[in-house]
Amino acid sequence: MPSYHVSLTIRNEDERRRHRRKRISQDNKMETIPNCEACSTKPSVEEMQLWSQSFDKLMRNPAGRNVFREFLRTEYSEENMLFWLACEDLKQEINKNIIEEKVRSIYEDYISILSPKEVSLDARVREVINRKLQDPTPQTFEDAQLQIYTLMHRDSYPRFLSSTIYKSLFHGNSRSSSES
Repeated sequence: MPSYHVSLTIRNEDERRRHRRKRISQDNKMETIPNCEACSTKPSVEEMQLWSQSFDKLMRNPAGRNVFREFLRTEYSEENMLFWLACEDLKQEINKNIIEEKVRSIYEDYISILSPKEVSLDARVREVINRKLQDPTPQTFEDAQLQIYTLMHRDSYPRFLSSTIYKSLFHGNSRSSSES
């Protein structure tokens, strides 16, 4: 009996290693994809002023999300934005098969404890997700998405507004618009 337990433990550990290697290779592939939603246009001074007025205005603006995402990357918490964006994408889906596929992918990428991009969720929200996984819908992660949105708003957003990323972009754009 003990040898069975040892071989099962080794097999589970091997599976975890394979899963991690697969994740790392997927993460490396992601680095080749452009890092922003709407890279072509620079945000205006007016847009950037709106970002400082409210977190909702920042998150509703593609350029704002991109700049905020760059900031989150410097804080090693970019997965929060990636998870939020994946949930937004899921909410737009109507095809049941694609919904199930996206729910599984989001779970593996951001909820699973094996994921290197796991987001920080409390036990109650994890329990809700586990119940909703039985019948996936575009709203499967709504509680988790709200928790991550609130975390970014309360924790990261104030630091973003005082960050060199935001200040240098804002001052650089305000200088160039006053020169024209």
